[in-house]
Amino acid sequence: MIDVLQSIAAFIVALGVLITFHEFGHYWIARCFDVKILRFSIGFGRTIYKKHFGQDNTEFVIAALPLGGYVKMLDEREGEVKEEELPRSFNSQPLWQRFAIVSAGPVFNFIFAVFAYWIIFVVGVNGLKPIIGEIKPASISDNAGLKTGQEIISINNIQTLTWSTVIDKLVNHTVNRESINLVVIDNAGLKQHVEIDLSQISIDEMAEGKLLEALGLSVIELKLPAVIGEILPGGAAEKSGLLQRDEIVSVNGDSTQSWGQWVEFIRENPGKSLSVEVLRSGSTVNIEVTPDSIESEGVIIGRIGAAAFVAEGLFDSYFVIESYPLPSAFLKSIKKTWEMSVLTLRVLGRMLAGDASVKNLSGPISIAQYAGQSAGIGLLAFFSFMAIVSVSLGVLNLLPVPLLDGGHLMYYLIEAVIGKPVSETIQMLGQQIGVVLLIGLMSIAFYNDIIRLLG
Repeated sequence: MIDVLQSIAAFIVALGVLITFHEFGHYWIARCFDVKILRFSIGFGRTIYKKHFGQDNTEFVIAALPLGGYVKMLDEREGEVKEEELPRSFNSQPLWQRFAIVSAGPVFNFIFAVFAYWIIFVVGVNGLKPIIGEIKPASISDNAGLKTGQEIISINNIQTLTWSTVIDKLVNHTVNRESINLVVIDNAGLKQHVEIDLSQISIDEMAEGKLLEALGLSVIELKLPAVIGEILPGGAAEKSGLLQRDEIVSVNGDSTQSWGQWVEFIRENPGKSLSVEVLRSGSTVNIEVTPDSIESEGVIIGRIGAAAFVAEGLFDSYFVIESYPLPSAFLKSIKKTWEMSVLTLRVLGRMLAGDASVKNLSGPISIAQYAGQSAGIGLLAFFSFMAIVSVSLGVLNLLPVPLLDGGHLMYYLIEAVIGKPVSETIQMLGQQIGVVLLIGLMSIAFYNDIIRLLG
């Protein structure tokens, strides 16, 4: 229940901020050209909050359905305009000014993304180094010659400090059906150049989070050593004579490689005597341990009342903070926003071409889940999520679909060519087509959300 509430709250905050920023772009540029603003609405439907502000007594509204917004300007096509206010009506403005006002919303979405990425790159993110874990036999990675323990240091001459950067590059080149050149380095410092053809991987596999799996590649698993830390009084660990810093070597003759494996032994053997070999102060000691039987989620499992010992800085060498100076971070944020915009367009193009399934479309339910998950990780992760959504909003709004900003811009481009505005009849027909397209798109997205919820 808490996760659901967190997702809803994060979703409302994210969309509220992004919609406000988008609509403020329209508002601000319109005010720069002295166009009169009648209403600034965040959301649609029933009014929750209303206030008037400014010399024009503009009505600011927060509505019940937070899936969009609009800026209503003075316009002769939507109502009678007093003669003295005609110069301030939207439809009276020169073509280039109308174009600027309409395009400002999507542009502000891109500006927000640049700003968000700039903060992320300046503050820095603590990421896992791209060290390769297990490789699936006969997979793309195995055939290319990649080995467990190698670290990916660059892709197509772009430095890759973290797995996050590696995956970003893999996604971009997978969508483009390109081959990539990886430079990897092993523990001995030996470098190797490896070429991988990503055209063999489908966008659907990538969208389902199976990109690394399709490559036969995995992230290195950081295994916690099976060393006893805190021991709870009265538990099976204390009764058996286990001590802090005891290292578990084997259980019933089977070697123990990690704390996770040790816990699995304990959970699977409630009430059963286990012969445990431990390393204590350099000597081997044999101990009999009988896990207590407890009920967890309707299942009886074993527990001994002991926690793992985690040495300070145990995994520090596997992580790196990726951050940049202010100027470099700004340039990198612009590049990142551009790459995400192009990626979005290419994925849409692949969908239209039938190379990618429409099941990859996400609706508000999925977006809310992603919002909650990113907010749970931390502020920078939430900023990254908002940047991605902001880029998506910017790109989608620029598509030449009637009702969207891109549809209006398309009409203005036609007007620039033929020398007169597109007729109202054609615009009305375009709006009807746009409504059908948007309803169809939203229906598919909702359907996908429901299918994902049902598993």
